[in-house]
Amino acid sequence: MSNWLYKNKEISSIEDIPQNTFGFIYITTHTPTGKKYLGKKSIYHNVKKKLTKKELAEQPVTRGRKSTTTTIQKESDWKTYYGSEEFIKQKIKDKKQEEFTREILFFVPNKKLLTYYECKYQFVYGVLESDEWLNTNILGKFYSKDFVA
Repeated sequence: MSNWLYKNKEISSIEDIPQNTFGFIYITTHTPTGKKYLGKKSIYHNVKKKLTKKELAEQPVTRGRKSTTTTIQKESDWKTYYGSEEFIKQKIKDKKQEEFTREILFFVPNKKLLTYYECKYQFVYGVLESDEWLNTNILGKFYSKDFVA
């Protein structure tokens, strides 16, 4: 498995990532074809966890119903992630990770900016207008098929 590269430095653990980072914008390249995919990846995600009987009993007395769950933040699958595009997912399923390079363009501090920068750079690089890119849509609103004459 190839690690992520950021400014030619390998990123292989959470300690390699700057503090206060929510996620990053990346490009995955399929080396044999040169085709690229530009996307975003969150480093953490929230998971709902059911409270135990003991934790429920320890809750302070308040008006209304007591919460039966708590939200915990877990590290995402960013280390093994290559992209959400079907071509990439199939290659990974076929154990062809070595055919890809993964580059982090930059780190982003929050969820909203992560989506903003993903869209911005997809438009800047013209990912829907060129065969060089594997991206087929931006935000589920703009599609590469719309550019076919």
